[in-house]
Amino acid sequence: MKRRREMEKGSEIRSAIEELSMVTVVKVKPGVGGDHHDDDVHIPTKPFLSVCNLVLQVLDKIGPTMAVLRQDVDQNIQRLEKVHESKPSMYSNLVEILKKEEGEGNARKGNSCSKAFLWLTRALDFTVALLQLLLKDSGQIMDEAVEEAYNITLRPWHGWIASAAYRVALKLVPDNKTLIDILKAKDEDLDVLKEEMEALVSLLVPLLQQNHSVLISYGLDRLKST
Repeated sequence: MKRRREMEKGSEIRSAIEELSMVTVVKVKPGVGGDHHDDDVHIPTKPFLSVCNLVLQVLDKIGPTMAVLRQDVDQNIQRLEKVHESKPSMYSNLVEILKKEEGEGNARKGNSCSKAFLWLTRALDFTVALLQLLLKDSGQIMDEAVEEAYNITLRPWHGWIASAAYRVALKLVPDNKTLIDILKAKDEDLDVLKEEMEALVSLLVPLLQQNHSVLISYGLDRLKST
């Protein structure tokens, strides 16, 4: 209920900025194989998942046209939340979940949390790419912007089944005005929204760079879907 009341007061973008402002990004040197270089890396699980949940709420507002992406994001969030809630103090750092699964030999298997983290990071890559395109040209046709963001971020990791499903969904995205209205807080003007989008991108980029460095260290960065 608290989250819902907060969302009524402002946009998801504003809430994401608040969550990310609490995250300290550590410069990570990618390792090779078991040389992780991650002893000082802390990816706070709750703020990271909160930001992913805000993306989910935007997808909910867009509607059933984004059902494929929404389902992936939702399932991956739930997977990580379940492990975090089992031992909140131990898994307050998401990297600890990756260490656990690697030690058990499960990181690359089935529905692992490691793969959930990978695909949530990629979903945020897509989000950043789309926001950057909209900031560059707010008049760009929306389905073209979404397809370009998809081709840059998600398509290289999708097999033909996933790619076909996404291509159908991405052709049904709302127009520019509808998406802008979805992203804005009530009574917020376009200039303020752009400032918030820029702030969100500036916070997400270093976090995602850190995430990818950690994924490289664990040998997870090249995994593909079917």
